[in-house]
Amino acid sequence: QVQLVDSGGGLVQPGGSLRLSCAAARNIFNTYSMGWYRQAPGKQREWVATIIRDGRTNYADSVKGRFTISRDNAKNTMYLQMNSLKPEDTAVYYCNAGATNGYWGQGTQVTVSS
Repeated sequence: QVQLVDSGGGLVQPGGSLRLSCAAARNIFNTYSMGWYRQAPGKQREWVATIIRDGRTNYADSVKGRFTISRDNAKNTMYLQMNSLKPEDTAVYYCNAGATNGYWGQGTQVTVSS
């Protein structure tokens, strides 16, 4: 069984918003820092945001002030609220636990286009 399931991607106009979700197995959710990465076609995978177990957050400069990462501990679910979306945010977004050698979701496509 997969241990991370990400969802919530879609097509949105520039300036719009989306919320991504990542449902995690309880043991994974309670053990690791979690976050989001993204990969656009022809580009390297890049880190987007992390939420540490104590609730502290970190963001890539490219999304700071526009994206918010959060956790619902009762639901073992992590979210990425994406506001003021730009075309350059277009990518497949991947949920992650435990950094690059840890656990990964299957990816959800976000397309920002007018």
